[in-house]
Amino acid sequence: MNDLQKDLGAISTKQPIQILGVNGIGLESGNAGMTQGRVLPWLQDVQATDAWTQWAVEYRDVVVLDGQNRPVAVYNLTVHDLGDPTNYATLKSILVDAANAD
Repeated sequence: MNDLQKDLGAISTKQPIQILGVNGIGLESGNAGMTQGRVLPWLQDVQATDAWTQWAVEYRDVVVLDGQNRPVAVYNLTVHDLGDPTNYATLKSILVDAANAD
């Protein structure tokens, strides 16, 4: 995802694109390992927000938000491994399209 964020940073879009991770409630024990050696922001979902439930998140979902933080697309990385160039290009296109939408 770090490479994808770099690639997206080189593209001009109407809205900026920022990739970040949101860890599910009850999975906090993995935070230290998940963030070690990485530069993307990592947030911990909390009961007061419960974004995973609100957005019906499944493990390894990329939830693409619009300018008002409303979900507009979901792309699962278990099903669509970003090691496959086609999947990488598809996710990149989804993010760019969302950032250019009105």
